[in-house]
Amino acid sequence: MAPMGIRLSPLGVAVFCLLGLGIIYHLYAGVISNRLSAFRQVKKVDLRELLAVSVEAAVLGGKEVKRVRNENSLNEKSKGETREGAKELLTTGDLQSHRKMFNLLSNTFPDVKVHSEERDNALDSVTWDKKIPAEILEKVKESTEVPADSITVWIDPLDATQEYTESLVKYVTTMVCVAVEGRPVIGVIHLPFTGLTAWGFVGQGSNVQARSSYSYNPPKVIVSRSHSGEVKKFIQDAFGNSTTIITAGGAGYKVLSLLDIAASDSDPMDQADVYVHITFIKKWDICAGAALLKALGGHMTTLKGEDIDYSGTPLNKGGLVATIGENHKFIIEKLPNWDPEKH
Repeated sequence: MAPMGIRLSPLGVAVFCLLGLGIIYHLYAGVISNRLSAFRQVKKVDLRELLAVSVEAAVLGGKEVKRVRNENSLNEKSKGETREGAKELLTTGDLQSHRKMFNLLSNTFPDVKVHSEERDNALDSVTWDKKIPAEILEKVKESTEVPADSITVWIDPLDATQEYTESLVKYVTTMVCVAVEGRPVIGVIHLPFTGLTAWGFVGQGSNVQARSSYSYNPPKVIVSRSHSGEVKKFIQDAFGNSTTIITAGGAGYKVLSLLDIAASDSDPMDQADVYVHITFIKKWDICAGAALLKALGGHMTTLKGEDIDYSGTPLNKGGLVATIGENHKFIIEKLPNWDPEKH
């Protein structure tokens, strides 16, 4: 209550309050504006850093894959069957590799979608040391930032599990792929049993290279061991009975067979000119290879020559053709009509 005999003017009170609010606004408007701006700001990811973490994830996963195989503690079981009737196997190597790879990527980039072939709720506190390898700094000179919600990461903790259980370890890889707006941009393929890690960053560089020459008349074609009967006829119909057909395990290994990759004398890597797959295949199997090839001027498309969208659902229903150089269209045109959904 005002002192006796003094009346407060309603207008004066209003003016005083407005002045007070004005002073508060002047003092705190900047703080409030900055906080609102930060809230609305799109979160971004540095792709050079994501490449470094992808390489580390593939290597960490590979160490688990090799350790489990050397300890012979696979504990293999079937997850089901492929459309061709081959068993889809799961081993301790798959799971342990998944835990390292998935958690490292998720812990470092919590706003990025990471899709793995395996599912497991076990958490791992593995973290990135924030050091970018000199090899990457040398070839990728500048940072490139993109919105986190535009990125999809595909990881395959153990490619060629069937061969892994058979000790055909030359085919085994661990893979990480980064797609931006559905387009493959970063691909990492690691060979756990030789220690080689191949990576490519589209438009930036790669630590591997294409071979100096390829043959396309006829080409050497690499295909999957799991359905070699059907695909051999498909390849021979396209290029003739004299075509050399190489059967191998693992999509990652097949992509590397198109490149200039040094291998041990005791277990040399196959060398192919074209990689063909004529049935359904998952994106975590092929995305890393697609990015690596693209970084080197190569191509990976469906059997009809269509680009593959590496966002959304994991399944690619269009089969695939992978090549290096300028002969991709020529190869596509040679292929007979084939509908993977009917086989």
